Amino acid sequence: QVQLVESGGGLVQAGGSLRLSCAASGSIFSFNAKGWYRQTPGNQRELVAGITSGGGFNYGDSVKGRFTISRDNAKNTVFLQMNSLKPEDSAVYYCNAAVKYRAWSAEYNLWGQGTQVTVSS
Repeated sequence: QVQLVESGGGLVQAGGSLRLSCAASGSIFSFNAKGWYRQTPGNQRELVAGITSGGGFNYGDSVKGRFTISRDNAKNTVFLQMNSLKPEDSAVYYCNAAVKYRAWSAEYNLWGQGTQVTVSS
């Protein structure tokens, strides 16, 4: 079964940078990256950066100008470059994508397992 595998999280000082990656494992026909979300304990998952159906990008207000989402369609991978990190960016980050296993199959919405980002002050 195809999974979204995330990497790149960790501990960083305020002002530092991290780059998250999310790749689809296994054989698929298509990979449609939806975006990155984050969640802290007791709070709902929130959109950090998204890719619209038209291929545009949108960002949460708190990360605009600091985070950049990008994708490599050939490698079925989506990235999140995070610069000028702040302690309030600390959260578990999840990637979201829709995949098709075959050309004729339905599209399945998948989530990554989550990667912890901790920003120290």
